[in-house]
This record gives sequence, C-alpha cells and structure tokens, in this order.
Amino acid sequence: MQEMLSVIVPIYNEEKYIEQCLDSILSQDYPYCQMEVLLVDGMSQDRTRALIKPYLERHAFIRLLDNPKRTAPCAMNIGIRASRGDVLMRLDAHTHYEQNYFSTLVEALERLHADNVGAQCRTSVLHPNARTMAIKTALSHPFGVGNSTFRTGLDEEREVDTVPFGCWPRETFQKYGLYDERLTRNQDIELNKRILLRGGQVWITPRTYSTYLARETYWALAKNNYANGQWNVLTVWLTRQPRSLSLRHFVPMAFVLSLILPFLVGFFWPYMWVVCALSLLLYLGVLTNVCARLSRHGGLGFWHLAWAFITLHVSYGCGSIVGLLQTGFLLRPVPDVNERSKV
Repeated sequence: MQEMLSVIVPIYNEEKYIEQCLDSILSQDYPYCQMEVLLVDGMSQDRTRALIKPYLERHAFIRLLDNPKRTAPCAMNIGIRASRGDVLMRLDAHTHYEQNYFSTLVEALERLHADNVGAQCRTSVLHPNARTMAIKTALSHPFGVGNSTFRTGLDEEREVDTVPFGCWPRETFQKYGLYDERLTRNQDIELNKRILLRGGQVWITPRTYSTYLARETYWALAKNNYANGQWNVLTVWLTRQPRSLSLRHFVPMAFVLSLILPFLVGFFWPYMWVVCALSLLLYLGVLTNVCARLSRHGGLGFWHLAWAFITLHVSYGCGSIVGLLQTGFLLRPVPDVNERSKV
C-alpha cells in the first residue's frame, strides 16, 4: 500500500490559477484514498474561495484551512500541523503538475532515503505572445537564473542545494524544524539549506516535472524579482547563516553595485567612471550575444528578450541592495527557528 500523502497548497488571491492547479491535482495517478489536499488560504479577497467551493463539495479529501497571517511559511506550518500523512508535499497554485508527479516523488523519497525530493520546474505562461515568451525564456535560461538545476533542466537524479515544491517524510520536520515564519520569501531555500547543513539530503529527479506559470508583464516580473532579491539579504540577516543561500542569489546585486558605486565615486575620482563603463559594456556584450542566439535559433524577439533579462537582473539586484540597507534597522532579537517551530 502506498504511503498516506498530505498535499499542502498555500494560496492567496489565486483566481487566475487555482482551477488549473486543482484539476492537475485531481488528475494524479496517486489513489485518492491515500491522499489529502490542504488548501491553506491567506483570507483571499478575490474569487478564489468561490472557485474552490465546488471542489470541496465533490471531494472529501480536499480541505480548506485559514491562514490569517497570509504568508507562505505560516501557511505551510498550519498545513503541516493539520496534516495526517506519513509523507508531506508542498505545491504552488501558480503551477500545474504532471500526472505522475505525486507517485514519482513519493517513490523517489523512499528509494533514495532522502529528506526532501523535488523535480524540474518548467516555466510557461497562460497567454503566449512575444513579451510573455521572452519572460518565460529569461526565467529558464542560465543567463537569467544561473545554475539553478530545477529551472535549467537535468537528465539524471542528483543531490542539489534546493528544489521547489518539495516532498518530505514527516520525520524531516521533526529533525530539522518547521518553516521559518520570519521569511516572506526564500523559505523553501532556507529550509533546504538547513537540512543540508545538518547532514541531510535533498534530491531532484528528472522522471517528472511541474510547470510554473510566470508573470506576464515586465512590471509584474520586476515586482516579483525585486522582492526575491530583497529577501535574499533579509534571509541571511534574520537566520544569521550566510550559507542559507547560494552565490548565484547575490550575482545581480554585485552587478548593480558595480554600476552604482563606481558612478558615485567618479564624482570625486573620475577614473572610477571607467570601471562603471567597463562593467556596463561587459554586461551589454553578454546580453547581446545571448539574446542574438536565442532570437536566431528560438524565433524570439531580440528586444523583448533583452528587456526581460534586464528587468530580471536589475530588479533582483536593486531589491538585494534595499534589503542590505534595511538590515541596519532590523536590530531586534532573532529567535532560533527550532525553538519556535515544533511539529
């Protein structure tokens, strides 16, 4: 008999995506009798709850829980504490999942004796056009996301530093603690780093995948990645653990600082403007090469691609710089996550 699986889905104002997510959950080859789905809602103010209601009425294994604090780590901890399964899985409402997603991850978790298992997360969009396809490409290309294995793809199972939408044995949370509720972003990355730093194993498998539906405007892309960059720095500050993130998370900040600092210092020492210009020219050279190749071989618009990459990198880097400035005001005591988070 397969393990009892608890699927936890943090949601908030997901009317555009929730039905597609739930339909992909219901299409899984995992037996309904061995599964529960916990939708943990941050008190949505759109039509999310109305759209969920028919699913709740038709399927007893789907439950709706309230999350008054509205953040994803709080939602996950509510779901973990309310769950009954031997195996727990996190999903995202912006994403749909291959039919074998649940069964593949549960099987890999047991076979690999891992503390967390995930799969590749491909990127797509609801409304394909020149702009949205450029955004999709930027979010799945190494120039956009670095060496993030779960975004750029893989052909064999391997140990990694993090995965999205993880699958854990319940014992993982008993050994390593729950989600850190201080982290509005990066909570999955921080949890996986905590597992690794304490001797655990995080694996990724190519045998299935999920499909993330990306933001479809440059403004939405910038807003989302600004917050991601900001929380990179705040995550390190709040956890007091520099290794809670990887080097790739700070490359955009280094790039933006390589433009801003030499430019400002140049008013006092003009030679620094040369450093600023060289950094900009190097970036534009790489950008032009990448966009030209993608445009030539992928049929994508050069300028849409260029703007997508620039938006991604600059917004991420600026967010990290703002987070760095904010750390000077975050002088309150930092409680230990293991003391605050008990299963």
